[in-house]
Amino acid sequence: MLKKLSNGFLIAIGYLLSPLCWWNDLFFNLPIAYFFGKLCGLFSQSFFVTGAIAGYWLSNIVGILLMQFGTLALLKNQSEPQPHNLKKELLMGFVSSTAYTLAILALIHFKILDTPLLASIISDGSGKIN
Repeated sequence: MLKKLSNGFLIAIGYLLSPLCWWNDLFFNLPIAYFFGKLCGLFSQSFFVTGAIAGYWLSNIVGILLMQFGTLALLKNQSEPQPHNLKKELLMGFVSSTAYTLAILALIHFKILDTPLLASIISDGSGKIN
């Protein structure tokens, strides 16, 4: 029972970090991306935006992987242990998160998705919210 609860917890946390949850960005992914950008910005202010994009991308990958690991562990037959193909699972998470991140960047670039706060941070260059 405890194993099922821990796998369910992995799925829930993964869902909140993944691109499948439509409202998660404001509460989870963007703050993670911002702080990752700030961390990268400690080396050089020009690294802030790149670090923020990388942090956003990584938070989505971690979310998808947590969901995959939790779901596979929850659904696998306990009587027949099946080997994990970690390389395949990581590749699936990497590809799907990269595609999602590129789609979001394209929506921002073509001004389909309005991000005034992000635009002010980028134009300022300091990474500080005014």
